[in-house]
Amino acid sequence: NMKTVLILLVLALATIFALVCVLLTRGRAPSPCQHQPPEQEDTDGGQSLVFADLTPEEMVQVVRYLQGNLGVQLVDASRAKPSDNCIASVDVQVPAKAEVLRFLDGGGARPPREALAVLYFGNQPDPNVTEYVVGPLPTPAYHRDITVQKYGGKVPYHRRPVTGNEYVDINALIQQELRKAPRFLDACCKSDGTDLAILTTAPRGFKSGDRVTWFVLFHSVPGTGYYLSPVGLEVLVEHGDLHVSCWRLHQVFYNGRYFASMGDLEDAFVANLLEVVRIKKPQAKAVLGSMRPRHPPGSPGPLQYEPQGPRYSIRENRVTFQGWSITFGMNPNSGPRLFDIRYRGERIVYELSLQEALALYSSNCPGGMSTRYLDGSFGIGRFAYELVRGLDCPYMATYVDRHYLAESETPKTNQNSLCIFEHDAALPLRRHFSDSQSLYYGGLRKNTLVIRAISTLINYDYIWDFMFHSSGAVEVQVHATGYISSSFLHGRGTNYGNRVGPHTLGTMHLHHIHYKVDLDVDGQLNSLETQDMGYELVKDPWSMQNTIERPYLRRERLEREDEAAFPLNAPMPRYISFASPKSNKWGHPRSYRIQITSFAGEHLPTSSPMERSISWGRYQLAVTRRKEEEPTSTSIYNQNDPWTPTIVFADFINNETITNEDLVAWISVGFLHVPHAEDVPNTVTVGNGIGFFLRPYNYFDEDPSVDSPDSVYFSSEQDAGACGANPLACLPPAVACAPHLPPFHYGGFLNL
Repeated sequence: NMKTVLILLVLALATIFALVCVLLTRGRAPSPCQHQPPEQEDTDGGQSLVFADLTPEEMVQVVRYLQGNLGVQLVDASRAKPSDNCIASVDVQVPAKAEVLRFLDGGGARPPREALAVLYFGNQPDPNVTEYVVGPLPTPAYHRDITVQKYGGKVPYHRRPVTGNEYVDINALIQQELRKAPRFLDACCKSDGTDLAILTTAPRGFKSGDRVTWFVLFHSVPGTGYYLSPVGLEVLVEHGDLHVSCWRLHQVFYNGRYFASMGDLEDAFVANLLEVVRIKKPQAKAVLGSMRPRHPPGSPGPLQYEPQGPRYSIRENRVTFQGWSITFGMNPNSGPRLFDIRYRGERIVYELSLQEALALYSSNCPGGMSTRYLDGSFGIGRFAYELVRGLDCPYMATYVDRHYLAESETPKTNQNSLCIFEHDAALPLRRHFSDSQSLYYGGLRKNTLVIRAISTLINYDYIWDFMFHSSGAVEVQVHATGYISSSFLHGRGTNYGNRVGPHTLGTMHLHHIHYKVDLDVDGQLNSLETQDMGYELVKDPWSMQNTIERPYLRRERLEREDEAAFPLNAPMPRYISFASPKSNKWGHPRSYRIQITSFAGEHLPTSSPMERSISWGRYQLAVTRRKEEEPTSTSIYNQNDPWTPTIVFADFINNETITNEDLVAWISVGFLHVPHAEDVPNTVTVGNGIGFFLRPYNYFDEDPSVDSPDSVYFSSEQDAGACGANPLACLPPAVACAPHLPPFHYGGFLNL
């Protein structure tokens, strides 16, 4: 049967073809460009969501619940007047640590999900700020006023942060007052006032209850930073009354002189009793501080990419990478926060969070000399905008959206405002070339996982980095960039900074940053141990008539909080560790060492009436017992009432025992910045980075990076160019794995 023969022939040919394919592909290595999923599987099961930031849907539900259950009229904060009631912000209320650990480690129930809502009650007989816990989410059914429990009393209304709408009303008042001095403005600035930028200072006055703010005026040129173009005019506005119509301009400063009003300034000018510095309005192409490129683009620089795809894994709010597991989030006020940091399955840190950023200025102008910005009050997390792919972070980094609700009833999204990437530092983590006995080379590249956000706080940009090394170390860094702030150069201005432009004084200032580190080293109960070196004079055992200065190790266990509070400029032991009661293989306490890199000086004399509001700045390191009632070192309310601060960090230190307790390290880092010519147009990150390390110290029995799959070793007896002997020899084919880059897109201007 011819039909049967043809069918058998086709089947035979198909079988032969299949066998040939098998023979040709047998033993062939997978393509060097084939995506390799991370080896570490995520077995979290959604537990990390106990720390998760609120979703936009949850924020909306909280707002709806408050609108329907407080029994008062709430005005949208974006248009609220001081005399209104409004929802200022909504954020997640992280459950108590004991509840969370019962859930994570003890198989207990998941804690109820709750929100923290901050409300301004201006339309009440006793205006105040009230904080509520609202829950359970996603369908709220209750709210609790926790203000008194949290702060020991009601929060006075004058302590509330200034809202965007309040600034709008202040600007309108200033414009109204500027119109009273038209001839002066034309002479000094070639302006009618409407094209001048207005910059706030803080705090606002000299005593509790004050809400009186100096505002500094600058020439504003579209597309450039106005911060380097002061015109010499500053105004003091009193805006504490609930009724905007009662606000008034209190004082005026120009070129070293003070006036009661803009009218008095105009009269002095007309009477020729005023020395006026005539400043032409700068042009966009020649303005001081322009960041526009001066040359056409050159050839592209090096590009970082992963030949076989990312080696980290992100699920919800958790990232895993080569033994690391980190839960990440963003507080709209205080900024980045990490929880439940584990290495090789063991929790190292329960909480690592930014607390505050202080910028304290000097000048011989009132605005500059009175400025002590506490950036948490403005919103470090809220103003972490979209990152620029390929510059702020590597082009192929993973970008994550962050959501917040502040000064509005509608949630906002900062798209792509947090990035996560693996970074090749182009530096060996460790290496050795052996040229004696046996000949070999061994080493390991320094590859780290980086979690980054960048906050723009008026003129400054802070780059927040959290890095995780294969040695088990955590590195925390902050770099400062952006524009310097400046004053109008007059009199002896250079006593307070350097001249950086025709009429511009770059004003000296301090940066102090504060972090909370809740270390749990091999369990919650830790002690604080210090080690340093001393010298002892001993007789040489082999030559008793001679002596030698022998270094020895001084070990000490600190017993109480007062011993563990290290003042800023005092000597501190070079090794400070959180120690577990358990030992490693060699009999030493399993520990993590805190190593600080900082150039901070005195934050403020303790005699200052506002020093207690930033008393965390007294210490380079302070270790206290962990308490739920001491969750943060500062408050957003400290900025506008530093004279009666809502939270005083120094009160946390009360000489309690710190042996075998749940401890928290509070770390301050900072530097002095004296602006100079090279800070124009922008301050560079080079030399302006500070931070700290958390390093394993006898925590392991050996360096855990020995288990890294990236290790390299070859001897003189091997062919170092063979891929099987040396992973570096496998790299040339990976050149063909250049990724398909997604199109560049930036939407950071859309949601301001």
